[in-house]
Amino acid sequence: MEPQQIVFLAILATALALFVSGRMRVDVVAMLTLLTLTFTGILDARQALAGFSSEPAIIVAAVFVLSAGLSATGITDRMGAAIGRAAGGSEWRTIAVVMPATAALAAFSHHVMVTAMMLPILMRLAREQKLAASRLLMPMSLAASLGTTLTLFSAPAFLLAGDLLKRAGGEGLDIFAITPIGAALVALGTAYMLLGRWLLPKREGEAQQADYLRLERYYTELLVERDSPWIGRTRGEFEQAFAERLQVVDWLRHGMRRRRQAGDSPLAAGDVLLVRASPDEIASIKDEPGLVLHAVAKYGDKPREAGQAELLGEEQLVQAVVAPHSEFIGRSVSDIDFLRTLGVVVVGLWRREGWLHGELSEMRLEEGDLLVLWGRQPEFETLAAHHGFLMLMPFQGREKPRRRAPLALAIMVATVAAAATELLPPQIAFLAGAVAMVLCRCVPIEQAYQQIDVRIFVMIAGVIPLGIAMEQSGTARLVADLLMAHAAHWPVFVLLLVMFGVAALLTQILSDAATTVLLAPIALAVAQGLELSPTPFVVCTAMGAVASFLTPIGHHGNLLILNPGQYTFGDFLRVGVPLTAAIALATAWMARWLWLGGPLWPALGG
Repeated sequence: MEPQQIVFLAILATALALFVSGRMRVDVVAMLTLLTLTFTGILDARQALAGFSSEPAIIVAAVFVLSAGLSATGITDRMGAAIGRAAGGSEWRTIAVVMPATAALAAFSHHVMVTAMMLPILMRLAREQKLAASRLLMPMSLAASLGTTLTLFSAPAFLLAGDLLKRAGGEGLDIFAITPIGAALVALGTAYMLLGRWLLPKREGEAQQADYLRLERYYTELLVERDSPWIGRTRGEFEQAFAERLQVVDWLRHGMRRRRQAGDSPLAAGDVLLVRASPDEIASIKDEPGLVLHAVAKYGDKPREAGQAELLGEEQLVQAVVAPHSEFIGRSVSDIDFLRTLGVVVVGLWRREGWLHGELSEMRLEEGDLLVLWGRQPEFETLAAHHGFLMLMPFQGREKPRRRAPLALAIMVATVAAAATELLPPQIAFLAGAVAMVLCRCVPIEQAYQQIDVRIFVMIAGVIPLGIAMEQSGTARLVADLLMAHAAHWPVFVLLLVMFGVAALLTQILSDAATTVLLAPIALAVAQGLELSPTPFVVCTAMGAVASFLTPIGHHGNLLILNPGQYTFGDFLRVGVPLTAAIALATAWMARWLWLGGPLWPALGG
């Protein structure tokens, strides 16, 4: 072993120890590793910084922005709600519908975002259909992870694998090169969860989480304006158009509750609809033609009285909880006159129990009521010290430009098509798509930047030089030679399984990107030693890093469902070990068929 290899192995061992210990952020560890490789002379400056301009880093950053555009325009919400409706009321049908649909979403978006989007939908479905959420959430999370095996850009590991193959003198991987394997894995995972539902825990206790998720629905009032396109159209048409976004609870005309609230009754100018809506819908309602928050229309444009702060200009939404023994308890919103006394307007209300009817301003407040207040920052600074409120919290709602949803979808389709047809280099196609999302105002530039996970970007840029150093120092060839000395006579199928298995174990403590960077050069060297195409060996390694479900910490999406599903470590082990073994066999078999001319149907021989 040469001195440079010894130094590299020492750097690698230190980096692995820091990655596993969690004492430092992964991006910081990656940067320290990069600098150490440069200071020790293993890499020059150009090689050390190659990761920042690499295709994987650029595509990952662009995919975050594209995903943000789909989410901001409501496309992912609509798809998620449609999936929930199609799932029906039975457990088997829910799994059969949710898993393929979730995988398809994750193929073109970030799998953690898809898991977070589907979580409340399945929790609500479980509550309404009296199903155990623990029987639904794990299949959904596994499907979101399996969906990342459908396209090259949905997981950093595959981008890094393609980059390595290209640097080795090959053609790399196009964005649908792994799709046949991914499709087989999604089908396998769905069949496994349908047949092996008995492996899933069935526990009580989901109700508490469901109550918490009801905070996603507030009561608010919508006013039909004089020039509204909804005038003359029926309530049924309104409810159908907004079915996925809000729920009509009551209908008021001239301040009185309408006796006839049938679906065929027409709306009129000045009508007020009491609805239950999410924070995003409340924040976005101003973009709906002919509709406005009733309280804002009623109070916001009135001339200010002497000494009254003006509401117009710097408005924002804030949540306030009515405190125990508050002076507001038992009084209605109109009696308190929030605008005159406190300089804010009540535009929404959440109450833990019971349904509300009638005009929001006539609701008598109770302890624990959560009010959505509309006003300016100076008023909220004063309100924060008021003893009538327990606390003030930011209103977690983002405006969604839903009218730009078709444009956002067209940008995403054009991006994928440009990369798939090689009309543009993949990194340029995705970068152009991200810029188009911002220029077309599908997502605000600030939100686009916020959605980019800088840690992942920096980590990818930092670990790519680690893979280069492994190759350049000869360490990859050294390990491959040791492996070949003991496994030279093993069948190719077994060697592919070995590469998958080692990656599957290592990814439980490292990220899929770091695992691929460390093991892919070894897979490349093994293939070269056998004088075979390196593609199946590298792809099996990346698949092992992405599609192994041995523990809940292997995938961030699993951490989101851990508490809502009341899962234990053993639950993931019991479900994940047989599934991962089946995925390993399917991946190795498909890879051998795709790139080494092996049989598609089971047959003897390696």
